[in-house]
Amino acid sequence: MSQPIDARRFYLRRRIRLLLAIFVFGLVASGATSIPLETELSLLTRWVDADSACGAWFLRIRDALVETNAKYPFLAYGTDWLAFGHFAIAIAFLGPWRDPVKNIWVVEFGMIACVLVVPYAMVFGGIREIPIGWRLVDCSFGILGIVPLALARRSIRELGTIEADWRS
Repeated sequence: MSQPIDARRFYLRRRIRLLLAIFVFGLVASGATSIPLETELSLLTRWVDADSACGAWFLRIRDALVETNAKYPFLAYGTDWLAFGHFAIAIAFLGPWRDPVKNIWVVEFGMIACVLVVPYAMVFGGIREIPIGWRLVDCSFGILGIVPLALARRSIRELGTIEADWRS
């Protein structure tokens, strides 16, 4: 194999891993923050102006969580499982980390999930009376998440072409 092709393969693999690491970090961080919700919202409401629309919304959420956790602490178990789902999905990205060409389907699965965040947030957020601004914040997770995955997919396809040419 020629030196420029080896260098390109090395570059693509490093780029793919960086992009996957960014996505996985976001996935794990997002999941981890769904566990201590009451504590996070108590801290957040100390920093945000309670008279603003955003501050009023955070206070409402905090008060609902405090009341719900006092009466029905088992309901928080649902967000614990939400975190687990994030962690389990993140583990799936070890496949493309190790062999990106063989496991491109995991990246494509992630891209599909990112796209589905938008209608899911809009429909179920509407049903649950979540303000539109907050639903747009939720949509941003899918929109931002698809960026590193799309870039990784493009690099994986290029890597696959290089490796197929090398084998033939």
